[in-house]
Amino acid sequence: MKILAPLVLASAASAHTIFSSLKVNNVNQGLGEGVRVPTYNGPIEDVTSASIACNGLPNTVGSTSVEAGAIVSVIWRYMLSTTGDSPADVMDSAHKGPTIAYLKKVDNAATDSGVGNGWFKIQQDGMDSSGVWGTERVINGKGRQSIKIPECIAPGQYLLRAEMHSAGNYPGAQFYMECAQLNVVAGTGAKTPSTVGFPGAYSGSAPGIKIKIYLPPVTSYTVPGPDVFVFVQL
Repeated sequence: MKILAPLVLASAASAHTIFSSLKVNNVNQGLGEGVRVPTYNGPIEDVTSASIACNGLPNTVGSTSVEAGAIVSVIWRYMLSTTGDSPADVMDSAHKGPTIAYLKKVDNAATDSGVGNGWFKIQQDGMDSSGVWGTERVINGKGRQSIKIPECIAPGQYLLRAEMHSAGNYPGAQFYMECAQLNVVAGTGAKTPSTVGFPGAYSGSAPGIKIKIYLPPVTSYTVPGPDVFVFVQL
């Protein structure tokens, strides 16, 4: 993919984190394969920007087939050229916040922009009772964000939007997100989720976005966006 080169060559000073690849059945699909890699791996900071949807152009390589009910792993790396999986290879540990994932059913995952309505949340990991954040679990877990694809959704083409969120005041909160292009097979279609739009799902005044997490110390946290879609377990 031609759009990979600017990121591989970028200086570390300008890099933060990026959704670099996707694992399906514990098999890495390859760097940038079926993932919308943007031209810059820094954050989006404007929740009204169209880039808050997928932060990258469609990937004409195509889509990755995933069976409904499978657990996929989004792989986050500090830069596309990063080969290690230590905490420093994933994201600056000072970036604390939730991890979030959404799906959107589309006619063609290789061409749909992702902008607009149709998104439903399938995973979130905020701050636990001991004060550890979702981003910390990914950083200390070799950059893996584990996401279950619901069994009960209809089969077809989907965009998977994975997000690492560095919480902070607004303006100032940082959103790192990219989309993978999926072809979901064997879904039952037993349940239809309610959906939200990107942009639109997030507000700069939302408590999980406009928040100071250091002083005073945060004791509870509300993850931005809608509730997680309740799966029908088969």
